[in-house]
Amino acid sequence: MRKIEIYDTTLRDGSQAEDVSFSVEDKLRVTEKLDECGIHYVEGGWPGSNPKDAEYFKKVKKLRLSNAMVVAFGSTHRPRHKVQEDQNIKSLIESKAKVITIFGKTWDFHVKEALKISLDANLDIIYNSVLYLKKHAEKVFFDAEHFFNGYKDNPEFAIKCLLTAQDAGADRIIPCDTNGGTLPHEIERIMKNVIKKIKTPLGIHAHNDSECAVANSIIAVELGAVQVQGTINGLGERCGNANLCSIIPNLQLKLGYKCLTDKNLKKLRDVSRSVNELANIRHFKRQPFVGDSAFAHKGGIHVSAVQKRPETYEHIKPELVGNSQRVLISDLAGRSNILRKAAEFNITLKTDSPEVKAALDEIKDLEHQGYEFEAADASFELLLRRKLGLHKKRHFDSESIWYKVLVDKEETKKEPISVAILMVNIKGHPETVSATGVGPVHAMDKALRGALKHWYPAIYAKIKGVNLLDYKVRVLTAGIGTSAKVRVLLESGDEKNKWSTVGVSENLIEASWQALVDSIEYKLLKEKG
Repeated sequence: MRKIEIYDTTLRDGSQAEDVSFSVEDKLRVTEKLDECGIHYVEGGWPGSNPKDAEYFKKVKKLRLSNAMVVAFGSTHRPRHKVQEDQNIKSLIESKAKVITIFGKTWDFHVKEALKISLDANLDIIYNSVLYLKKHAEKVFFDAEHFFNGYKDNPEFAIKCLLTAQDAGADRIIPCDTNGGTLPHEIERIMKNVIKKIKTPLGIHAHNDSECAVANSIIAVELGAVQVQGTINGLGERCGNANLCSIIPNLQLKLGYKCLTDKNLKKLRDVSRSVNELANIRHFKRQPFVGDSAFAHKGGIHVSAVQKRPETYEHIKPELVGNSQRVLISDLAGRSNILRKAAEFNITLKTDSPEVKAALDEIKDLEHQGYEFEAADASFELLLRRKLGLHKKRHFDSESIWYKVLVDKEETKKEPISVAILMVNIKGHPETVSATGVGPVHAMDKALRGALKHWYPAIYAKIKGVNLLDYKVRVLTAGIGTSAKVRVLLESGDEKNKWSTVGVSENLIEASWQALVDSIEYKLLKEKG
C-alpha cells in the first residue's frame, strides 16, 4: 500500500478565495484541526508577504502538533537580488519553519514577459534559491509554477527547470497547474514524460478552473506522484484548488493508497465544517463525501432500497468519512421514507399502519401548497407526532393566536422599529403581551417568549438560550408580484443542537410566525417540559 503525503494549503492558497479571510487565531485553530486529522504538511502562509503571516509563524511554534509539519511558503529570490540578500528568502528562514516551499517560473512566457530575464537566468534563480534554503531547513519543496502550460509551449525548458531544482537538492518537486486549465488526458501525457526524466519524488498542485482539479490530482498519483497539494473544501483563488475532502477518500477508499489512518479519515467531515465555520462561509450541502446531501435519499424507491442494502445507492459507507445517511421527506416520499424518519425520532410504526398513509397524504398535500420538509426536520417531526397523537400542545394554543405587527419609521432614526402585540391562549386564559424588536419576526419572538415567561417561568428558562441562526425566504408563485406565496425556513439552535422549521403563506409575517411557533414547540418537545 503506497503512502501519499497530504499537503494542505488552505491557510495560504485557500485564504485567497473571494469572501474568505482568516485571522491569526483562525489560522492557528485550522492548523490544530488539520493536525488532529493527520494531515502531513500544513502550509501556514507567506511570512514575507504580510504581518499576519509573520505573526502566525511566531505563534504556531507554541502549538503541540502530533502529525503535521508546518510549512513556510515563498518565492525564489528576485532577479536583481543575490539570494542571501533577498528579503523574501530571509523571511522564510526567519520563520524557523522546518519545511519551506518555494515556487519558481517554469513557463518561458512568464520568464520573458513577467520577469523580463533570460531563460538561463531563471534557471540560476531556481538553483540558487533551492540550494541556499537547503542549508536552513530540513526539507525544501519546489512548486513548479505554471508547469503544464510551460510544458505545452516549451517542454525542453520546463523540464530543465525541474532538473535544476533537482540538482540543487529539492526534496519534492511539484508540477503546478496554476491556471487550472489542463485536462486529465493532458496531465496523464505530461506526467508520464516528467516521471521518466525526474528522479526526485513528485507531487501535484492543481487548480479547479476547468472542474478537473480532483481528477487531475488522482491521475498524477496513479502515475507516481507521492504528494498531493490541495485545500479543505476546495477553497482557493478564482474557482478554487483541488479539494482534499474528495481526493483523500477517493485515493484511500477507492484506490487503496494510504493517506490517513482510518480513525482520522472519519474526522474529514468535521474538519470540512470547522474550516467553513472559521472562514465564515456556508456549508456546501452537495459537496461529495462530506456534504449534508452526500448520502441523502429522497425518492421512495431509493429509500426502500438503501434500507435493505445501502450500497444500492451509496458508493461508500458514509461513516468512513464521518458522515451519515439521511432520508428526506417530500412529495416524492413513500412509506419507506416515513418509516425511516419515524425510526430516527424513536417512533415505532408498522408498514401497513393507517397513520403512515395519513401522514404521507398530508405531507404530499402540504408540499403541494409549498411546504418543504426535507429542509425542516423539526416541523416534520411535530407534524408526525401530532398525526399519531403523540404530541399535545400543553403550553399554548397556537391555533387561537391573535397578533398585530407594526413597523414604525421615524425620520430622525436610520432603522425602523417593529412592535408586536400578541394574544395567546395559555392554560385557558387569554394572555396579551407586546414587545419591540429589530424586525417583525424578532418582535413576535420576544412577545411569545414574554407570554410564556409569565405563565411558565421554568419553560421560559429552557427557551431563553434558543437563537435564530438563519432565516430564508423563497417566493413560490412568481409572476404575481407582492401577493405571491412565500416559504420561510428558520434554522434555530441552542448551545447543543440545531433544528429547522418551515412556514408557508401569502403573507410573509404569517409564514414566519408558523416557522417560529414550530421552532419553540420543538424545543419544548425535546425538553419534555
